[in-house]
Amino acid sequence: MPLSEDFIAKLPKVELHLHLEGSLRPDTLRELSRGRDGMESKVEQWIREREQNEYRYANFADFIEAFKFVVLLLETPKDYALATVRLMEWLAEQNVKYAEITLAAGVVLWKRQQLDPVYEAVRAASLEAGARLGMRVNWIFDAVRQFGAGHARSVLRWASRYRPEGVVAFGLGGDEERGPAGLFADVYREARDCGLHTLAHAGETVGPESVREAVELLKVERIGHGLAAARDPEVMALLRDRGIPLEGCPGSNASIGLVPEFRDYPLPAFLDAGVTMTLNSDDPGLFGTSIAQEFTKAARAFSLSPGQLAGLCENAARAAFLPEDEKQSLLGQIRQVMAA
Repeated sequence: MPLSEDFIAKLPKVELHLHLEGSLRPDTLRELSRGRDGMESKVEQWIREREQNEYRYANFADFIEAFKFVVLLLETPKDYALATVRLMEWLAEQNVKYAEITLAAGVVLWKRQQLDPVYEAVRAASLEAGARLGMRVNWIFDAVRQFGAGHARSVLRWASRYRPEGVVAFGLGGDEERGPAGLFADVYREARDCGLHTLAHAGETVGPESVREAVELLKVERIGHGLAAARDPEVMALLRDRGIPLEGCPGSNASIGLVPEFRDYPLPAFLDAGVTMTLNSDDPGLFGTSIAQEFTKAARAFSLSPGQLAGLCENAARAAFLPEDEKQSLLGQIRQVMAA
């Protein structure tokens, strides 16, 4: 095993941008479809198509259709709990010590499912799996931005209700163009008043102005993706000066065609500009990736040293929505590996 892969395997990792629904790998999809009339063959066909296309999508809308397919397999709280356990087992294999998992709470409501039994199931599953596997997760509730401010406020009410029980943040995903940040300024103020951390997907499928608006109008603490910021030095300076970390997802961006290939992701430009960067897998089941693969590919594509790889992990630990003593514990684990 090359030195970088061995080091990456040993490196204690923190993942901040990770969607539960998008984490479903083929074996989990098969588990979910087992015994459902007609679904097993549909799932097998869907898996074959993803593999034949090497987990590439024509555009963001094409990816959303794939996301809908897996989301609709999650019919019961028990299904969501299974997805949680399988994801955490996979993370533990990659030496992930802490993760903030996004639950598409807005999509649960869109499916007209009851959110309280779904969240209570994933929360219980994550506590059990975490105790067994020696890792911890917290949860982010995500609203769908094209559904508007009223929908986002409904998601916020649920996030606020479960803030004492593992929900640490409120966020926005979905279509940036159809749901601009200005629609949600009041919702984000209410989220802060509730004691929730805030973040948003921005600069993924539209330009750097979306990143600026997320920072200036929504006053987010982190940005999901932020890819387009690399096109505007002033926006990069804004991120640097405000200390807003980016949840970078190179493999995801390449799979959707937002960058031609993984090696074209502007990680060096972000680092050179002083932007705080983290690496994440986004929807690893839908992109055929993992957090370990993201680190391995980044090490090769950008000639990252062990110190730089550890630095990305340290950035994630510092950017995590955790008490300071828990951040320091994670940082200590990373430094122990570096010292060895």
